Amino acid sequence: MSGFISFPQREQPKPKKKDNVAAMAASLATGSALQAAATLLQPTKLSVTRTSSSRLSSSSSNLSRAFGFEPATSARVSCSLQDDVKEFAEKCAGATKIAALALAASSLVASGAGAEGVPKRLTYDEIQSQTYLEVKGSGTANQCPTIDGGVEAFPFKPGKYEMKKLCMEPTSFTVKAEGTNKNQPPDFQKTRLMTRLTYTLDEIEGPLEVSQDGKLKFEEKDGIDYAAVTVQLPGGERVPFLFTVKQLVASGTPDSFSGQFLVPAYRGSSFLDPKGRGGSTGYDNAVALPAGGRGDEEELVKENIKDVSASKGEITFSVSKSKPDTGEVIGVFESLQPSDTDLGSKAPKDVKIQGIWYAQIEKP
Repeated sequence: MSGFISFPQREQPKPKKKDNVAAMAASLATGSALQAAATLLQPTKLSVTRTSSSRLSSSSSNLSRAFGFEPATSARVSCSLQDDVKEFAEKCAGATKIAALALAASSLVASGAGAEGVPKRLTYDEIQSQTYLEVKGSGTANQCPTIDGGVEAFPFKPGKYEMKKLCMEPTSFTVKAEGTNKNQPPDFQKTRLMTRLTYTLDEIEGPLEVSQDGKLKFEEKDGIDYAAVTVQLPGGERVPFLFTVKQLVASGTPDSFSGQFLVPAYRGSSFLDPKGRGGSTGYDNAVALPAGGRGDEEELVKENIKDVSASKGEITFSVSKSKPDTGEVIGVFESLQPSDTDLGSKAPKDVKIQGIWYAQIEKP
């Protein structure tokens, strides 16, 4: 018709040869995946149906012609597929067993590496010869040195000396508390350490005097003489305390010389509790309780009035072995001190600390 303009229809593009090849490759891959999955689900029966094998054969022949290869026979393709699937299933089963064994072995190695072991105790010279990377993570930094050889006596002559590098390593913490059976009286119970291995005191020094009758007198003057420790009782209660020997004055024979020391408050006077109350700063009572009202009741006085006063502890040392040519001395100790009082709001518990010590005795 003259009133309409006709446009020529555009011919649809024919699929390229590459698209046919990709489609055939995808079909072959899908068929192989389905066959492999069916074989793995039924490992005892490895067979390929005639329809599937014919389809796979057709797909593989088309793919071979596309790439310029001669097509293989259907029987050969079917047999090779069965062999490949069987081999694949066997490899998967073997790989599964190997993976399970590897996982178990790695778990044992990881648990062994994470377990807390006691490293070999070294002498002072051996520790000083190690590098930072050798000491890091080995547990040696928390250990006191030992003596190689020596005599089981205290052969130092009477006179004035300087005790240096005094190291005190606790080996057990027990707390006096009620047991799980309430009928039993309170006794010292074994505890579980909740803090890291940072409880050893070290580099403590002070004057040491040996009298004519062989008695000793030691005064603590300086050093890393305190460490915050928290332990847990069998019932779950946690007991924090400050392991220390501040201002220690000990006297007695080498087999047993003891004395008292100062135990500072676990928290300082500037520490504020959750309600903003402290010893030298903060509120004088809870904000929600008006002064002169409930805040002054007897049951709340200990919470409002913070007590940061120090207490006393007692420790006993005993010399086990000494080395006169180097001045080194080792032994054991037992300390009895109070635990934290939460700034006076609760009664302290008795904490018994037992361990070993090491020191170097020199002429001033």
